[in-house]
Amino acid sequence: MKLQRKNRLRALSLGAVAVSGALALTACGSDDTGSKSTGDKATSAATSASAIKCDDAKGQLQASGSSAQKNAIDAWVKEFTQACSGVQINYNPTGSGAGVTAFTQGQTAFAGSDSPLKPEEVGAAAKACGGNPAIDLPMVGGPIAIGYNLPGVDGLVLDASTIAKIFDGKITKWNDAAIAKLNPTAKLPSTKIQAFHRSDESGTTDNFTKYLKAVAPSDWNYSGGKAWQAKGGQSAQGSAGLAQQVKQTAGAISYFELSYAADGISTVDLKTDAATAVKASVENATKAIASAEVKGSGNDLSLGLNYKPTTEGAYPLTLVTYEIVCEKGNKADTLPATKAFLNYIASEDGQKLLTDAKYAPIPAEIITKVRAAVSNLS
Repeated sequence: MKLQRKNRLRALSLGAVAVSGALALTACGSDDTGSKSTGDKATSAATSASAIKCDDAKGQLQASGSSAQKNAIDAWVKEFTQACSGVQINYNPTGSGAGVTAFTQGQTAFAGSDSPLKPEEVGAAAKACGGNPAIDLPMVGGPIAIGYNLPGVDGLVLDASTIAKIFDGKITKWNDAAIAKLNPTAKLPSTKIQAFHRSDESGTTDNFTKYLKAVAPSDWNYSGGKAWQAKGGQSAQGSAGLAQQVKQTAGAISYFELSYAADGISTVDLKTDAATAVKASVENATKAIASAEVKGSGNDLSLGLNYKPTTEGAYPLTLVTYEIVCEKGNKADTLPATKAFLNYIASEDGQKLLTDAKYAPIPAEIITKVRAAVSNLS
């Protein structure tokens, strides 16, 4: 009897310790607002953190460029720096053009750009890499949404030709016949169209105009590039600036990444050769990006996007954001942190974060090559 009583007391004691430990773990799992998260969330966070390999990463990492990927970078940095407390990552969303310039001047460890390096940028990038080539690593995909502010009009459908004419100042009223033909049941007002474009050099602009040039060449007579070329319209800095203008301006229309189309901003459905107009969504963008081809050689993984996909439901107005980094010749003091961070964002866990942030993960066959390229950085 004494032995049985002793065993019961021991079991109760161990149970109390287990409960105490569980409560302690739960108390550690709180979100940014200070509210307690569930045990499942705590376990998930711990698993995610354990999957991040910090290696010898430490110090500050400076990077800049694409504003399109800012929300993705923010999510990645939060997870990475929680696991690797010795690293501070400062990403400045200055725009793709400014980001590439800062990189070629040796000011940053890597650049974010919504377009791969141009031929005229390759030499300057190699100089910054100590005579070694810089490589384009696709990390973030997603749709470029066309946001508009037109109260009472939902589910607006436009095609490439009409979009080109709007942004070239050839269609100036919302009840124009070309828009009405695409939206026969909509009550379109005679409101003046306020078209906004980027004031800074932008890879988003580059991809937007590439789409117009590829699909509506007779209506978009510009060579394209990161700088806006069409006359007229109004401008704003960065994707966030464009989204803000659309939100506060009646009759406004602009282009920006889907992650910026928040707070009630409506987005255009694109009329393509498919039977049904295509909505701007992560899933539909992924369908289009899956048909992209690698155009670079070796560890350079620049892609050729297909702006006329044949897949049903594929949203053709997409972009891919690259992290541009030295293949060799990285600075010794930033290489460990650069490699560890890029390893994480290219990992399965890193790519999983993109969908929640309204971005499209890079297709498996491409991101596998990215991981191999990152592992060879030196």
